[in-house]
Amino acid sequence: MPKPLRDPKPMLDRVIEEWGGHQDLWLFGYGSLIWRPEFGFIERHPARVHGWHRALKMWSRVNRGTVENPGLVFGLLSGGSCRGMVFRVPAADGLETLGRLWLREMPTGVYDPKWLDCTTPHGSVRALAFTLSRRSPNFTGNLDDERYRHIFASAVGRYGSSLDYAQQTLLELRRHSIHDAALARLIKLAEARLSESPDCGGAAAPVYPAALAPNSTTKE
Repeated sequence: MPKPLRDPKPMLDRVIEEWGGHQDLWLFGYGSLIWRPEFGFIERHPARVHGWHRALKMWSRVNRGTVENPGLVFGLLSGGSCRGMVFRVPAADGLETLGRLWLREMPTGVYDPKWLDCTTPHGSVRALAFTLSRRSPNFTGNLDDERYRHIFASAVGRYGSSLDYAQQTLLELRRHSIHDAALARLIKLAEARLSESPDCGGAAAPVYPAALAPNSTTKE
């Protein structure tokens, strides 16, 4: 595990204090949280946030790559807008859910958790989102197409390859009628390279457990 950039516990304490624990907890997913939430929820909606956009510009040295060969995962960067999903977690389960999310998303303190206003077909909600600062050492900056091709062809971590991660995210976004032209273009680049070099590819897609939402409803 890479050395933590920041102590994540004070950030968790702050989020818990800001939430208060008296109301249901809303969470905004824009990447793998959409297709692998790993927490129980009682409803979800498609949602849009303004002032932020989804970008495959965060280094992953454990989950989708290694220290020697970093992979990529999504960050929520300032500017533009982003369509994703919001999940409503019962207030009674909020503390446990936040604890589990911190173990998954914040072991190194890389994200900046923020409460964002999310527009849904059923009204506006304020949801917690994991944003990425451009000042973070895990922010990749601008990568050229050849660098993306190389990462997609070679970077593999404990949860599988960067290409598998990107492909699964695109498939789930499309399932919810969310169009991400930038992501589709990057995956097309990678798949073109793989078709030219049949022996070049990432690991097989891992099998994930079903989402823990036995009583959930989807309103889309």
